[in-house]
Amino acid sequence: MSRADSAHEPLLHEENLAPMAQDFNQSSRTSSRKRRLRRSRSAPRGDCMYNDDVKIDEPPPHPSKMPMFRDLNPNLRRVILLLVIYLAIGTLCFYLVRDQIAGHKTNSVVDAVYFCIVTMTTVGYGDLVPHSSGSRLLACAFVFSGMVLVGHLLSRAADYLVEKQETLLVRAFHLRQSFGPTDVLKELHTNRLRYKCYVAFLVLVVLFLAGTIFLTMFEKMPLIDAFYCVCSTVTTLGYGDRSFNSGTGRLFAVFWILTSTICLAQFFLYVAELHAENKQRELVKWVLTRRITNNDLEAADLDEDGLVGAAEFILYKLKEMGKIDEKDISGIMEEFEQLDYDESGTLTTSDIILAQTTSQPQR
Repeated sequence: MSRADSAHEPLLHEENLAPMAQDFNQSSRTSSRKRRLRRSRSAPRGDCMYNDDVKIDEPPPHPSKMPMFRDLNPNLRRVILLLVIYLAIGTLCFYLVRDQIAGHKTNSVVDAVYFCIVTMTTVGYGDLVPHSSGSRLLACAFVFSGMVLVGHLLSRAADYLVEKQETLLVRAFHLRQSFGPTDVLKELHTNRLRYKCYVAFLVLVVLFLAGTIFLTMFEKMPLIDAFYCVCSTVTTLGYGDRSFNSGTGRLFAVFWILTSTICLAQFFLYVAELHAENKQRELVKWVLTRRITNNDLEAADLDEDGLVGAAEFILYKLKEMGKIDEKDISGIMEEFEQLDYDESGTLTTSDIILAQTTSQPQR
């Protein structure tokens, strides 16, 4: 055989090449499977996102008699339960001392609930007032417990309900644009407080209109007097010259006073938070756009080696923005030094294992 013919001849014949290709494919599949398994142990799949509220190992819940109450947020369920207990106890107590409460009365049960709501929200019209020592002490107890309930629990419920309407508001503002779920979430993350202010303001306007229309139609007040009564109620002034005098009006006031006073408080809270957030954004913008000086480089050089790394520069900028302070950095560095068992300046798995093992108390 000539050298030219041997150059074109394959090194392996087809009968030897086929089993080798089969072994190679099988080994590549095995190695890729191992890589997939190794990756699945280190991080979850990108297309598999679990909700924090979902318990995977728990059996499916039994059907409840009240599915609407079961589907509510746990914080909202707790708020509703505490509010029902508070109103039930307050109604019972004020009903039992109804003869010790003076003023214009309609239905005993409705008046008791109405007086409980007016006391809890600190509106205090003065149309119903306690005139004995026992009823006054009872009113003092319920006004403090009611303020705690309104301040800490009902505000969370209002915040939850406002957040539920933010998505609809974002879509309404960008109606002519193609906004997908990802765009909505991004917009909410960027301008969450602004949309909370919008939603709270819209709800407040609806409550103002509802209260004014109701007082005009059912309490027979002039339009100016009805609006005046609404303003004095929502702001918890409660002058008492205008109030709900009929049984129907007081039944409406039980729900309206509670929602309107809380909504106004939440609106002012959102406005204050939005103002603080805008100030923070202005500070961040100033920090990122101002010129860097030699003094800045010296201050950013934490290890004092004459060089400023990316981590040192980021820490320095975060300190300027007010997001962290020296105490935070000291605490983090102290934890790092405790975990750096071999004092190499870097963390490895063996460092963490040895540091955690030696930190455990000896038995």
